[in-house]
Amino acid sequence: MENRYSRQTLFKPIGQEGQQRLKRAHVVVIGCGALGSPIAEMLVRAGIGKLTIADRDYVEMSNLQRQQLFTEQDALDGVPKVVAAARKLKEIRQDCEIRPVLDHVDGSLLEEHVKDAAIIMDATDNFETRLLMNDVAWKRGIPWIYGACVGSSGTVFPFIPGKTACFRCLLPVLPAVNETCDTAGIIAPAVQTVAARQTAEALKWLTGNEDAMMTKLLHFDVWHNTQVEAGIARLQNEQCETCGAAPTYPSIHQTEGTNYAVLCGRETVQVIPASNRRLSIQDGERVAKRLGSTYRTTKYFIEFHAEGYRCVLFENGRLLIHGLRDRNEGRKLYHQLFG
Repeated sequence: MENRYSRQTLFKPIGQEGQQRLKRAHVVVIGCGALGSPIAEMLVRAGIGKLTIADRDYVEMSNLQRQQLFTEQDALDGVPKVVAAARKLKEIRQDCEIRPVLDHVDGSLLEEHVKDAAIIMDATDNFETRLLMNDVAWKRGIPWIYGACVGSSGTVFPFIPGKTACFRCLLPVLPAVNETCDTAGIIAPAVQTVAARQTAEALKWLTGNEDAMMTKLLHFDVWHNTQVEAGIARLQNEQCETCGAAPTYPSIHQTEGTNYAVLCGRETVQVIPASNRRLSIQDGERVAKRLGSTYRTTKYFIEFHAEGYRCVLFENGRLLIHGLRDRNEGRKLYHQLFG
């Protein structure tokens, strides 16, 4: 075991001291799909001491083309991604403390899990969650590493409180992106390149090599062999609600009541019940029986069909309605099913 990291410690910028820093580090990865899988695996193999990985979804066959921690059996069984990932990562390294979080990431949940974190890794697919990570990162003084990919292209940048402009400052100039992996597709080399660049930035920070970190936003296309860098320092806004003179961190504040949202790039409406309304797998089973629908239950969720839509109700009451793009239709169906 003492030779496990020998090739990494031979790399002078890391060395023995950097390896010890990694051993003490806690990394939070938000998302356990295309980017989260390789990021988590590389960090665990590199020797980090603690990993928290959060995701709201379960493994499907369409994930296997690019999400390396999962197997066909995981997809057939509908295993939650964080559960399948934690199991695989423990096979890779028993001494790493791995905390899987199967839930929708909101402000209170993220703040709770980053209390002792050294860095936050972005492996999400939507602006809303990134704005939340951005707010929490600046409020807590923790860097986060942005990564995004679609088709054959990818973008990477390390956001560091006190040193860089924040993600919210970039929104007025970031191009509107209407394409997602579900509309334009994606190839694994683009995913792996983004994940590798993100993880490299994380390793620099965690081992005390901040001066080596990227200072410009990187965008590349592995199919068309193009790469551009853009400086963002001038975009910092003194009136920014996150990094300005009087920050309010608006994305952290949890909205009250039942939340309905269309998941990015997918024909799926997610319903998160209000705090005073808790649903259970047993509630889903009663609905399925009432509808005369066949259903499947696992340790984590129940899957059934209603009005032609595939519904997945998790043990914490979160509901996914697959086949819908309209949140109003999702609201209507939710009330039809559960009152």
